[in-house]
Amino acid sequence: MRKPTVNPKRQLINFSIADIGRLALAIIFLIIIYVFVSGHFGGGGVNSHLLIIAAVIGGYMAMNIGANDVANNVGPAYGAGAINLLGAIVIAVICESAGALIAGGDVTGTIKKNIISPDLIPDVQTFIWLMMAALLAAALWLNIATAMGAPVSTTHSIVGGVLGAGVAAGGFGVANWPMMGKIAASWVISPVMGGAIAAGFLLLIKRTILYKDNKRQAAQKMVPVYLAIMGWAFTTYLVLKGLKHIHKFPMSQALLIGLVAGVGVFFVTGVLLRKQGEKLENSKSGVDKLFVIPLIVSAAFLSFAHGANDVANAVGPLAAINTAVANAAGSGTITTKVAIPLWVMAIGALGIATGLALYGPKLIKTVGQEITELDMARGFCVALAAAITVIIASQYGLPVSSTHIAVGAVFGVGFLREHLQSNYNRNIAKIRKHMHDENEDEETITAFLARFEAASVAEKKRVLRELKEKAKHEEFSWAQRRRFKKAYKAKLIERSMLWKIVAAWVFTVPLSGVLAAALYYMIRGYMLP
Repeated sequence: MRKPTVNPKRQLINFSIADIGRLALAIIFLIIIYVFVSGHFGGGGVNSHLLIIAAVIGGYMAMNIGANDVANNVGPAYGAGAINLLGAIVIAVICESAGALIAGGDVTGTIKKNIISPDLIPDVQTFIWLMMAALLAAALWLNIATAMGAPVSTTHSIVGGVLGAGVAAGGFGVANWPMMGKIAASWVISPVMGGAIAAGFLLLIKRTILYKDNKRQAAQKMVPVYLAIMGWAFTTYLVLKGLKHIHKFPMSQALLIGLVAGVGVFFVTGVLLRKQGEKLENSKSGVDKLFVIPLIVSAAFLSFAHGANDVANAVGPLAAINTAVANAAGSGTITTKVAIPLWVMAIGALGIATGLALYGPKLIKTVGQEITELDMARGFCVALAAAITVIIASQYGLPVSSTHIAVGAVFGVGFLREHLQSNYNRNIAKIRKHMHDENEDEETITAFLARFEAASVAEKKRVLRELKEKAKHEEFSWAQRRRFKKAYKAKLIERSMLWKIVAAWVFTVPLSGVLAAALYYMIRGYMLP
């Protein structure tokens, strides 16, 4: 069927109108923040004006977090087809806002991850300029990354901003370089750990369910086990990250609560699957449908924990500026822990929701669709890997990024798919070559390959084993084997996306830092008499 032609000019106009509409709504949100904060804190001198500006920057930062970082939580569920784009946005908006307002905490550290020492900052005024520069630099970098379609770490963005502005304000001695070394190491640890765990679970699901002849029976036996692991992991993750501002549970308690939840999930899902019985389709697609609800639940849990945990990236510096403004009129001290007023938390929560609704779809599609193809089982493994990796990192005190973990898990699933498909392609090529060497005609070869494709996994293994025995007498050089592997290598990951994301991750801290230092000098030059 012929597709209707689209006028490129008309399409460009429609795109521009939508773009302008989103921009207008974003500006309106920032104007509302300006009017609100001006009405409550205006008229108090220069520092009050700085607080108003900082509030607007904090709202801008929160919008960029919503536009970029939230995609990692709902992208796998969307890419797998468990929910549509509107459903992904609605779940993320509700759960991110709930996490920020309910469990976002009332106290935050002014210096994220102890990147710089506040004792070496000359005075409160310098501290206010420093935090404003850091916040604006992080927000600008996130905006650039979102426009590029690269999911980056908001935590690393604000870390780079604080580092760069801190060094500009207090010299290189102000920075905590050992902590920066840990963060640099996390650039590698986070995605590799997430990718390895996701690929491991996907391989387990394939071997214990999808490669079985009786997939229905295997699913009834094994799916409750995997869902129990998910129940344990996500409950532990939620207790550690989503509820830590309400009550800080030690790791042992969090694991125990997660274990109770996992056991409950195991028994409930086991009963439900036994009742379904013959209704469950004995196919890959039938098994795949069993992961729909777990994927949706995982998206909600990840979003809630993200809202509770990462809202500090938007409002932490703003809360610090708010306290510094109050201290400037009193003690003149710089505090390392500050209270977060409700109005500051509201800016963070509403900003994340606004940015997600207006600009989130682009990165949701990137994570869910543009790296590699996801189905329900693959998406489930990505979400599960994200939770387990954070639990492991928390136990060992590793400053990992949830963005790097989730995206790394997607890449891990993609690379496993490439490896398995490449092996399959090579096996098919070997069968075809062997039959050609036996002088079989093309019609016979095609018919045999069709039967091989439809055969059980056990039968395929038998055929390949026999073929391997016959091929022992054939001699191939190392170069010939290498060319053979290269010829049939599958590419199921978008390589341009891989290098773009890796480059964005590597440059996040340096670029945020340089930008923050430049902004600090600009603000100081403007404010000094």
